[in-house]
Amino acid sequence: MTMLQQDAQIKSITQMTLPETAIKRDGSIYPFALYKIEMVLDNLHLTKHEADILPSILKKLNGVKQTSTKDIADAFVQTLTELGFDDEANAYVDYRREDEANFEKQTETTNRLDRLVHHDPTIVNENANKDSRVFSTQRDLTAGVVGKTIGLTMMPEHIAKAHLRGDIHWHDLDYTPLSPLTNCCLIDFKEMLSHGFTIGNANIESPHSIETATAQMSQIIANVASSQYGGCSADRVDEVLAPYAEKNYHKNINEAREFFDDEEKIKAFAIKRTKKDIYDAMQALEYEINTLLSSQGQTPFTTLGFGLGTSWIEREIQKAILKIRIEGLGKDKRTAIFPKLVFTLKKGLNLHPGDPNYDIKELALECSTKRMYPDIVSYDMIKKITGSFKAPMGCRSFLQGWKDPETGKEVNSGRMNLGVVTLNLPRIAMESKGDKDLFWQIFREKVQTAHEALQIKAKRCTEAVPDNAPILYEYGAFGKRLNAEDNVNDLFKNGRCTISLGYIGLYEVGTVFYGPNWEHNEEAHQFTINIVKELHDYCAKWEKEDPNHYHYSVYSTPSESLTDRFCRLDTKKFGKVKDITDKEYYTNSFHYDVRKHPTPFEKLAFEAPYPFYAAGGFIHYCEYPNLKQNPKALEAVWDWAYDKVGYLGTNTPIDQCYKCGFKGEFKATAKGFECPQCGNHDPETCDCVKRTCGYLGNPLKRPMVHGRHEEIVHRVKHLNLGMEEKMAKDEVRKNDEY
Repeated sequence: MTMLQQDAQIKSITQMTLPETAIKRDGSIYPFALYKIEMVLDNLHLTKHEADILPSILKKLNGVKQTSTKDIADAFVQTLTELGFDDEANAYVDYRREDEANFEKQTETTNRLDRLVHHDPTIVNENANKDSRVFSTQRDLTAGVVGKTIGLTMMPEHIAKAHLRGDIHWHDLDYTPLSPLTNCCLIDFKEMLSHGFTIGNANIESPHSIETATAQMSQIIANVASSQYGGCSADRVDEVLAPYAEKNYHKNINEAREFFDDEEKIKAFAIKRTKKDIYDAMQALEYEINTLLSSQGQTPFTTLGFGLGTSWIEREIQKAILKIRIEGLGKDKRTAIFPKLVFTLKKGLNLHPGDPNYDIKELALECSTKRMYPDIVSYDMIKKITGSFKAPMGCRSFLQGWKDPETGKEVNSGRMNLGVVTLNLPRIAMESKGDKDLFWQIFREKVQTAHEALQIKAKRCTEAVPDNAPILYEYGAFGKRLNAEDNVNDLFKNGRCTISLGYIGLYEVGTVFYGPNWEHNEEAHQFTINIVKELHDYCAKWEKEDPNHYHYSVYSTPSESLTDRFCRLDTKKFGKVKDITDKEYYTNSFHYDVRKHPTPFEKLAFEAPYPFYAAGGFIHYCEYPNLKQNPKALEAVWDWAYDKVGYLGTNTPIDQCYKCGFKGEFKATAKGFECPQCGNHDPETCDCVKRTCGYLGNPLKRPMVHGRHEEIVHRVKHLNLGMEEKMAKDEVRKNDEY
C-alpha cells in the first residue's frame, strides 16, 4: 500500500462510527477488533488492496454500536465479491468451514481414541510422569481422551476454539471441566496426623511412632493424588513428624531402663535407637512414594519441604531425608524421581559456617551434586515475594500469604489451587509483527479469554460436594473438615485458594521486537517485565471484582508438553521463524535462552525481577558440569542467590550406565539419550535423569514430547567445566552489589 493510499484509508475510516463491541457466535461480547480483519486480508494476500477493501467492509458496519462476528464475516465476503476477489472470498468461506469441521473433529471421541490407539506421541508422552506402557496409565489416557472431547463441549465455544487453535491452553483438559477437580495443594498433614482420618473402610487414629506416621503419610498422598489432578506437598515435614519421633524416643527410654541404670547410657541408647527409627521411617516413605500409583496411573507428584527444624529430632529427620536420597534406590542406587525435595535456607540458621544447622546445608549441597535434589528456597525472599513462607505446591505453584479471618492466624497448609490457563505470548508477538500498540491490543483480548476460562474453572470446582473427595473436604487434607451438606466454596473464597493465569515464551516475545540477543538490552528486558506486570495487575483487578474474591495469581507455567504444543501450532501458522519456532520448542516462562551460556549469576540477575509479578508460580535453575568434587562452587551460587531469588534448582549430570560403568552426562540423540561410552539406552541397565521442568524425569523410562526433548538438548552449562571455588567466589564479589 502506498503512503497516499494509506492516508486515504485512514481518512475514510476515521470518518466512520465503528462498532464498539462484537458478539461472538456463542454470545460472548468482546471489543470490536479492526486488526482481525486486517490479519485475514494479510492471510489472503490482499494487503496491497486493503485501502479499497477495508473502508468498504467498515462502511457496511458504520453507525452500529454493537455488531456480531457473523455480520462482520458477511460484510467481509460481500465486499470481496463486489470488488471481484471471488477466489479470495471462497477461500475465506472454505477456511470458516474447515475451522468448524476441525472443531467437530476435536470434540469427536473416536478421532482422539484412534490417535491414542496408534500411539500418537503428543498424547502418550504428554506427561513425563506417566508410563503409557502400563495398564493403569492406558486406562487413564483412554478416560482422558473422553474427558477432553466432552470437556471442550462444556465450555463456551470461543474458549474451546481458543484452546484448540493455541491462543490459550486450558490445562488438564482430560480431568476438568468434565469433573469438578481441584489442581495442586499443600496437604495439612499436621491436622490429619493429629486428629486421625478415614480412608475407605478404615478409621485411622493418630500415630504413636514415626514409622506409623510416615506410613499414614504415604496413604494420604496416594488418596489425595487420586482426588485431584495436580501435585501435593508436605510443608515443614521435619517439624510435622518430630512429635511422632519424640514418641519413639520415650519408648526407647523406657526400653533402655530395662537394661541400664545409668541415665547417660539410657539416654545414649534411646538417641541411637531413635535415630535408626527416623532413618528407617524416612526410607520407607521414600520407597512407598516411588512404588505408589494414583488412580491416574502415575507416581503421585509429591514434594517434601524441610529445613527449618532446630531440635535434635528435627535435625535428624532432615539428615535422614538427604542421606537416603544420596544413597539411592535399590541395588543399583538409582536416583529417586519423587518425592521432590525442597530445602530451606535461612540466614542465622544454616546459611553460613557457625550457624547451628550449617552441617545440614553441607549435606544438602552434597545431595544436590549427586542427585540434583534438593532444590532450595530462600526463607527471606519467599516471604518477600509471596507474603509468607511455605514450600511450593507441586513443582512451582506458590500460595500467597493469607490469614484466617476467623482466627487471625496465618494459614498455609490445607490450601489449594483451582487450575491454570496459559497465554501463548509468542503468538501474540508474531501476530503484532513488531507493532507494540497492536501487541497490547491483542494481548488484552487474549487476557479476557483467559479470564473467562479461569472463571469457568473456578465455578466448576465449586460444584463438587464434600462426598466427592472425602480425604480433601471431610478428613482434613484441605485444612478444615466439612460436613456432607457443607459448601466446598467455603474453602476457596476470600483468598484462601489460588487460581492461576499462566504464560510462556518471554524470550521469544523479546526476540520478535528486539532480535535474538536481547537479554542485555535494558529496554527489551523491561518490556518483558512489563508484560508480566500487566498480567499481575489484571489478576489484582479480577480478585477485587470477583464476588468470591478468589486470589488470581500469575503463574510461570512449567510448560512440560506446552513448550512443544504451542510451538507446533505456531509453526503451522507462521512457518519456521528463526530463533522462535525453528527451535521446535518455546522457552519456559521468563527463563534466559537455554542456548546461551551466561554465568549462574548473570542468569539469576536477569530472571530475578519476574517472580515479584508472578508470585503464583516460579522457579529458577542453573546448568552445571559435574559438581560432585566441587560442592563449594554450588554453595557460592546458593549464597549469592539467597537474597536475590526465592527458589532455585540445580541441574548437573548424574546419568549412570550399569553396563559399562559410565557416570556423567548421556549423549542426546534424535531418539532419546544414550551412554556416550557404550551406546546403551536400555532403561533396565542405565539411569538417565533430566530436569523435565520444575521436577525431574527419566526420559528412558517415560519419554517426553519432542519439544521438551529439544529444549533439554539445547541447554548449555552456566559454569565452565573445572571452575574452581575461587572463581565462583570472585564472581560473587563482583555481583554483590546487584
